[in-house]
Amino acid sequence: MSVCISRSEDTLAQRLIALTQAGLPLLDDPWAWLAEQLQLSIESTLALLKRLQAEGAIRRIAAVPNHYRLGYRHNGMTVWDVRDTDITRLGALIGAQPFVSHCYRRPRRTGWRYNLFAMVHGRSRDEINSYREHLRYLLGEACVGDEMLVSSRILKKTGLRLPVASH
Repeated sequence: MSVCISRSEDTLAQRLIALTQAGLPLLDDPWAWLAEQLQLSIESTLALLKRLQAEGAIRRIAAVPNHYRLGYRHNGMTVWDVRDTDITRLGALIGAQPFVSHCYRRPRRTGWRYNLFAMVHGRSRDEINSYREHLRYLLGEACVGDEMLVSSRILKKTGLRLPVASH
């Protein structure tokens, strides 16, 4: 299926991406701000966002907190060797924990047996270690091994930045 987009819609989409790819401003109504920048109604702006999301140009719209600035200066990627028959159920359980920012399944590799990854954030090393212990308890006998890879430094995190053509 191909989608036919007019040049003016294409230009609006590019402007919307340019305005949002570094994040929205912290305002009471960021949608109104975005509509004003695009010189559209809020309804038209939201419709454009929904269309771009439906077409796959925008994957998701979500808050992305800076854990470090919020005081969570200790981070650990917990990695787990979980029975394949239990991973879907247990992955959902682990991902639902309030101290887990993201959780995902990965294929095992030669020399790397872990298939479930969960990032935890805490205010101290002891706190993230206690989170790991809690996750180990939740995984129970379905887990046959784990490690925690602790962050040694903060890397600059940014999403994809697209060059925006000027017309």
